[in-house]
Amino acid sequence: MWKDSGMAAQHPRPPARVGRPRALGPSESELSPRDEVLAAAAELFTENGYAATTTRAVAEKAGLRQASMYHYFARKEDILATLLESTVEPSLRLATALLARPGADPAARLWALAAADAALLHRGLYNLGALYQLPEVRGERFAGFRGARAELRAAYGELLELIAPGEPGRELRCDLLLGLVEGGVAVVRDRGRGGGEDGYGTAEVGAAVADAVLRLAGCDRAAREAAARAGRELP
Repeated sequence: MWKDSGMAAQHPRPPARVGRPRALGPSESELSPRDEVLAAAAELFTENGYAATTTRAVAEKAGLRQASMYHYFARKEDILATLLESTVEPSLRLATALLARPGADPAARLWALAAADAALLHRGLYNLGALYQLPEVRGERFAGFRGARAELRAAYGELLELIAPGEPGRELRCDLLLGLVEGGVAVVRDRGRGGGEDGYGTAEVGAAVADAVLRLAGCDRAAREAAARAGRELP
């Protein structure tokens, strides 16, 4: 059943692991040292810029020695790649599950995917989606992220085709659809820092974006309302 249940936080919280000592002693947060690095990098990359942020700054923000940080991430690129992949992989897993249910209404499946995808991007404290357009992301290290994002786009396209088979301009509409999800959340986040600080609940944002996606797919009001009801029960 779809709901705003933290489908996957942008900074996952696995159990703490044995690793290098901290520079500043035990952390007051519940994050493992690895996730402290990710959280620190997310803040610095989005607020100061990726190119302007050094690994030393990330380590200091995370409360680690720089050498200790390398126990978890060998390069700054590895940190960015992990952050970017965390914004796509949960939605891709959901898309795979939804596509494996051919008996379900495709409009409901599209609603569920768009709602969860938008919620994932909105939920995080920092706007990691803004990092998608960094020139560095075109590099080989980010092939995994680009591949996962392409697979997610293809999943949106499959659902779109099921709703409107043979409709001309499918590739363009698919690009617009993905842009609507990512760009729609970015516009909302401009009101604040996300995670509810923009004045909107994450579930509210997810549902609104999903409704807009169905409009783009050509669904009328009755079809959108039915899809939303059914989509909340998926996958």
